[in-house]
Amino acid sequence: MKKKISIYDIAREMNVSSATVSYVLNGKAAQKRISASLAQRIITHAREVGYRPNMIAKSLRTGKTRTIGMLVEDIADPFFGTAARIMEGIARQRGYHLFYASTANDAEVAKGLLDVFRSAQADGYIIAPPPGLVAEIQALQEDGLPVVLFDRYCPGLPSANVVADNFGGAYKATRHLLQNGFRRIGLVTSDSSQVQMTDRLRGYAQAIEEADCPPLILQTSAAAKQDIIDFLERHTELDALLFTTGYLTMSGLEALAHLQLRAPEDIAVVSFDDHPHFSLFSPAVTAVAQPVQTIAETVIGRLIDSLESNTPLALQTDILPISLIIRDSSARVAVQHR
Repeated sequence: MKKKISIYDIAREMNVSSATVSYVLNGKAAQKRISASLAQRIITHAREVGYRPNMIAKSLRTGKTRTIGMLVEDIADPFFGTAARIMEGIARQRGYHLFYASTANDAEVAKGLLDVFRSAQADGYIIAPPPGLVAEIQALQEDGLPVVLFDRYCPGLPSANVVADNFGGAYKATRHLLQNGFRRIGLVTSDSSQVQMTDRLRGYAQAIEEADCPPLILQTSAAAKQDIIDFLERHTELDALLFTTGYLTMSGLEALAHLQLRAPEDIAVVSFDDHPHFSLFSPAVTAVAQPVQTIAETVIGRLIDSLESNTPLALQTDILPISLIIRDSSARVAVQHR
């Protein structure tokens, strides 16, 4: 097995002290008055011989691993996948490594992943928390580890939160359908009691109440296609549907196809959460788009700023505005009730 190169090997080969090598490789050459030419020769030689720093030893010296643990519901979901990619790029630029994993919105899975991240001594945490994770988040905070919650948060738990305007997004989407002449608007939402879902439900309900229209609500699970079919068959008066997640929208479109219903002629469709393919569908799907770029930048920026300044995170909730992307699936038509 090839011997691992150490700073002592480099010092001996360069005929300098190990302290000089350490200062150069840790970016402190100028601070220690080491000439730029010598520093460059040491860096070049270290690259040539394949030197790799001992991260365990470095973390013991500094108390930092420059790693961040991130938990999301499903990394394959377009929202979470895009957010993770943006945060990873920013973290890398600022000298951190971001490691992420999916919880399937299961608290026990999340607890096990947090144990792994804590064993690896992650410096900070970014979490889209599933229900039942309050005690673990509190334990991180009590140990002085910065935590930013995003997409959803835990009501009653003081924490640093970054979320989209879920209430406003659902309200705006429902108002759009009302303004286009639809009056029997159904909401298809998750059976989750998490804050982002309850806020979307409240936004829909307020817009419906203001318009003096009847609320028609289906709360369902992830395997929702048959539930949506049954809902449509029970409520033949429906002329529009608002789905509160992208995956529910996909199930809803399958249900409409099964019943041979067209959008928007038979029933208009709006999705909360845009999807990369919604603009390619026929008809293209109107969607509430979360500001993924801004959310990601805000989350990773707040966390790394806290780590770099060694100051606690402000326990506040940043609510970021959404946009409604209007496409053909919600176009105004001569509404004919089925």
